[in-house]
Amino acid sequence: MKIGGTAYRTIWLEPDGGRVAIIDQTKLPHRFEIVHLASMEEAARAILTMQVRGAPLIGVTAAYGVALAMRVDASDDALGAAVAFLAKQRPTAVNLRWALEEMRRHLHPIAPKDRAAAAFDHAARLADDDVAMCKAIGVHGLEIIREIAGRKAPGEPVNVLTHCNAGWLACVDWGTATSPIYHAHDAGIALHVWVDETRPRNQGAALTAFELGSHGVPHTLIVDNAGGHLMQRGEVDLVIVGTDRVTATGDVANKIGTYLKALAAKDTGVPFYVTLPQSTIDWTLEDGFSIPIEERSQDEVLKLSGRTADGAVHLFDIAPEGCRAANPAFDVTPARLVTGLITERGICAATREGLVGLYPERGAAA
Repeated sequence: MKIGGTAYRTIWLEPDGGRVAIIDQTKLPHRFEIVHLASMEEAARAILTMQVRGAPLIGVTAAYGVALAMRVDASDDALGAAVAFLAKQRPTAVNLRWALEEMRRHLHPIAPKDRAAAAFDHAARLADDDVAMCKAIGVHGLEIIREIAGRKAPGEPVNVLTHCNAGWLACVDWGTATSPIYHAHDAGIALHVWVDETRPRNQGAALTAFELGSHGVPHTLIVDNAGGHLMQRGEVDLVIVGTDRVTATGDVANKIGTYLKALAAKDTGVPFYVTLPQSTIDWTLEDGFSIPIEERSQDEVLKLSGRTADGAVHLFDIAPEGCRAANPAFDVTPARLVTGLITERGICAATREGLVGLYPERGAAA
C-alpha cells in the first residue's frame, strides 16, 4: 500500500541484508518512523511492545526473529531456544506459533552452516505468502461488496463497519478486513467505512483511519459504542473484521469489542463476516473459550496518547489517581453469530464442515 505516494510493506529486509525494517506502529498516526531490527531480542521486543501488531505481521516478524538468531548461533539448541523465546511474546494470536513452527520445520533438516541464509529466505517466503493470501481474501470479499452495491441506487455507497485494525498495517500488505475494501475502492465501487476507534489502544483511530486516508477510501471515525446505533438506523450494510485465532469449529477471537458488534449485527440483520488466512485457524481447538486471552497493562486504559496544538505527542492520564483498570485485549465471538469466514480459498460457513470444505487436507488429517 502507499504512504505519501510511496509503496510500503510493513516489514522488509534491507538491501544490505543485515537489518529487518519495520514501520513503528506505536508512533502512528502522528509520526511515520522506520525502525531496524538487528537481533532476535529486538524482534521480540517489537512484538511485545506492539511496534508490530496484527496476527499475520506478528508471525512474519517472529520468522525474521528466528533468522536473526540463526545468524548468531545456528545450532539445534539455539533454534529451539529462539522458537520458544519468541513464542512467549504474545499468547492469543495463533499465527505466531504457526510461523515459528514453520521456521523450525523448514530449518531443522538443514545443516547449521547453511541455516542463517535459509532462514532469511524462508521468512521472506512467508512474507510473500501472506501478501498473496491477503490479496486473495480481498478478491473473494469483493464479491460480497459488489453484490450489496448492486442492490443500491447508482452512486449510493456501501457502508462497511470494521473494528480495530485488520488492515495492511496488521499484515505484510493488503490486510484482511481491509483487503475487500481496497479491492472494491480500486474497482470503482462507491463505499464508505465506519471506523471504530477501538479503545484502549485506539488502533482504529490511529491505524485504520491512517491507512484508509492514505489510500483515499472515504471513512468516518466513530466511538466504539456507536456501531449498534448505526446498525439500528440502517446505516451499516456490512461488518467486516479480522481475527487473531479461529477454532476448528468457527469460533473467533478478535480485539475486545468484536463480540458486541456481532451481537448488534445479529439483532439488526446486518451480515457479519470475519476475514483470515489459513495460518489463523487453530485446528487443535474446538471451543473458542479455550483460547488464552491476553491481559495487557492497565496503563493502556488509564492513559491516552495524543498530539497537542504545538505538534508534540504526549501521554495523558484520563482516570483518577489510584484508579484500577482491567484490560482484556480480546474477546470470543461464537460461530453462531458469524455470517461467514472469508479466506484466501473462498468464503465458508463458520463451522467445521465449512472450514474443511475449503481445507479438505485438514479433514483428511483428522
